[in-house]
Amino acid sequence: MSLLTSSMEPFIIINKLSVPDGYGSVKTVYTEGAEILGAMPYDDSTQVQIAQAMGVKSTYTITVRKSIELDLHTILKRKEDGKTFRITSGSKDHQTPKSAALDMRQYKAEEWDVGAEIQEVQDGQTSGT
Repeated sequence: MSLLTSSMEPFIIINKLSVPDGYGSVKTVYTEGAEILGAMPYDDSTQVQIAQAMGVKSTYTITVRKSIELDLHTILKRKEDGKTFRITSGSKDHQTPKSAALDMRQYKAEEWDVGAEIQEVQDGQTSGT
């Protein structure tokens, strides 16, 4: 087990769905999707601290295996504390070369409030969490 692997923790991908609202329109619901492993230390570099003083949100870097490709604005929920984050960089921006022995890809992320209840999916049915 590598140091990188041992620092990883579970995250859940949050899916955004449009469903009928029962009144002839649609509503947006957020459901828990696949679980992935990632390492996400808080980015507290000097540049980030200056940016935060100017009003920029807290930023993080999440490291995952290279096989995990996340789209821009994918929402993740850290399983340990339920905190949600939104990916703010592309999947090809920060990854190790194909010839590298280190299997990792990095994304920039920000704290993100989904603004709605996240529902768990159980046997095809959704229930609030």
